[in-house]
Amino acid sequence: MNLITLVFILTIGSGAFTQDAPRPIPVPLWPGGAPGARGSQPEDIPTISVYQPPVDQTTGAAVVICPGGGYGHLADHEGHTVAVWLNKLGITAAVLKYRLGPRYQHPAMLEDAQRAIRTLRAQAVKWNIDPQRIGIMGFSAGGHLASTAGTHFNDGNPAAEDSIDRASSRPNLLILGYPVVTMTAAFTHDGSRRNLLGETAPIELVDLLSNERQVTARTPPTFLFHTEDDGAVPLENTLMFAAALRRAKVPYELHVYQHGRHGVGLAQSDPALATWPKLLENWLALHHFTTRSASR
Repeated sequence: MNLITLVFILTIGSGAFTQDAPRPIPVPLWPGGAPGARGSQPEDIPTISVYQPPVDQTTGAAVVICPGGGYGHLADHEGHTVAVWLNKLGITAAVLKYRLGPRYQHPAMLEDAQRAIRTLRAQAVKWNIDPQRIGIMGFSAGGHLASTAGTHFNDGNPAAEDSIDRASSRPNLLILGYPVVTMTAAFTHDGSRRNLLGETAPIELVDLLSNERQVTARTPPTFLFHTEDDGAVPLENTLMFAAALRRAKVPYELHVYQHGRHGVGLAQSDPALATWPKLLENWLALHHFTTRSASR
């Protein structure tokens, strides 16, 4: 057996192991029903599936994962496989099943993402996580949702009867993979915009959900990657968000690859793009997500 054959077998085996990894039981974000729910079918019930690393390997950090899918479906390879990978770094991962268009539109998706962050923070002891090290990650339209959570958050309602609603919805960091960021006509992804905002969204709503326009000094540190020739979501989405972060003096790391299709996930079959998870791992270490104690 030559070296190339061995590497191929190991790669396939690793991918198969990831796919076969156990899937946790989804946890409804609102046991009594989500706000504005239109029914009680699975598509009306937002959930998180919490993947936990072994107790002796956990760092205490956690990341909410928002799969992409144009706000019309959820891409499994941008959820389950990414969660398993984060577990290998000792990070708890919560894959978010958020409500989708056209059945739901804004603000339902944002409410789901905010509730996921609040839930992890309010129940940090239950999942053995640090409430000050909770990030949110998204791909494509899920990247739009993650960037919305990072630019439209609040510190919680201390008078709320629900203890989860008392927790802050601000993530401690953002991870955006080939994200939709803007809703403006020149560079948005039309399907995502239509599912999120409808056919005739008022200009005020378009501006509000164009997240490059909503960055402030309180926007969390952000990791971004995209490809130059992405045929679905223009690179300008990532570049505009990075420029806004720079203007606001928010720490960020940006990686633009020369080639690569949209929707690659962990990109295990692309030798060039497959480097982005290691780059992210290094960045997460910089922000104390891969070590047991956070330095503040």
